[in-house]
Amino acid sequence: MANQDISQLHTEALELLKQLIATPSFSKEENETAEILIHFFAQKGIEHFRVGNNVYAKNKFYDASKPSVLLNSHHDTVKPNAKYTKDPFEPIIEDGKLYGLGSNDAGGCLVSLIATFLYYYEKENLSHNVVFAASAEEEISGVNGIELVLPYLGNINFGIVGEPTKMDMAVAERGLMVIDCIAQGKAGHAARKEGVNALYIAVDDIEWIRNYKFDKVSPLLGESMLTVTVIGTENQQHNVVPPQCKFVIDVRVNELYTFDEILGELKQNLKSQFKPRTTRMKSTSIPMDHPLVKAGIELGRGYYGSPTTSDKALMPFPALKMGPGDSARSHTADEYIYIDEIKGGIELYIQLLDKIL
Repeated sequence: MANQDISQLHTEALELLKQLIATPSFSKEENETAEILIHFFAQKGIEHFRVGNNVYAKNKFYDASKPSVLLNSHHDTVKPNAKYTKDPFEPIIEDGKLYGLGSNDAGGCLVSLIATFLYYYEKENLSHNVVFAASAEEEISGVNGIELVLPYLGNINFGIVGEPTKMDMAVAERGLMVIDCIAQGKAGHAARKEGVNALYIAVDDIEWIRNYKFDKVSPLLGESMLTVTVIGTENQQHNVVPPQCKFVIDVRVNELYTFDEILGELKQNLKSQFKPRTTRMKSTSIPMDHPLVKAGIELGRGYYGSPTTSDKALMPFPALKMGPGDSARSHTADEYIYIDEIKGGIELYIQLLDKIL
């Protein structure tokens, strides 16, 4: 791996990231950044495809009889934090940092993986195919993101999901389930002790949720957690006993529980009615003896369990979450990534895959 080759890949990646930062790409509104990615591949003479706002490509000597590795990151962003002091859509370089919305989450990962794909694109006799996909709607776990494009990618054996992890390996990831709950009571006048107070029913359930502990604790992800994050009634008057109270549970589950097990526990203990919004965002893990993980350990990379979700949750194959940048910067005001982090990301991705391909 010549320094000149990496330097050129880094330069191109940085210029591409600047274009992406300068182009708003909120979830479900990624059309223009999809066009930028399409134009980038077209200029390189690389055959590429678009499904919705997802863009994908395969290595030049793709062979359906070979196993395939997927390189994936997302090109949608959240909306700018209200405390921005810089223009979120102006890519500014200061003190070795590239500022701008989506620079860290996950633009740096995205362009580093594109550079890695370019590195392998024309190589013959690889042991695996290399497939790249830039996905949409990751920030909202949307149905028109990675799930939409996966059927077009061929048989994928394992993947790397680019998210800011300081290039350490997130080998496990918490699952996420959001549950809408309704406590049903009966309206009445507060002065006459009439009705059944739905708020009290909800409070009793919330007290159980607050104190409940799941038995199985993961060495990577810790315990599964239930957190009530929203509560309210439709009452507008102080003297009406509320007939209904709604609340929301944020469920973060480790790899030792299924969503069905969590829902079964709630069914046994809650008086309120409840329904999950989706059960798609499952907890995932990649075996510690997987070639990707073993290669990362050989390269001196640390590993951990991630508390946050990503497109990894929607992949039906083992995937390693790993990328340049720091998740602590994600969704913050004046988001940035160090320029050297992108260069280091490209180098480490290639070193990792060289051990496999």
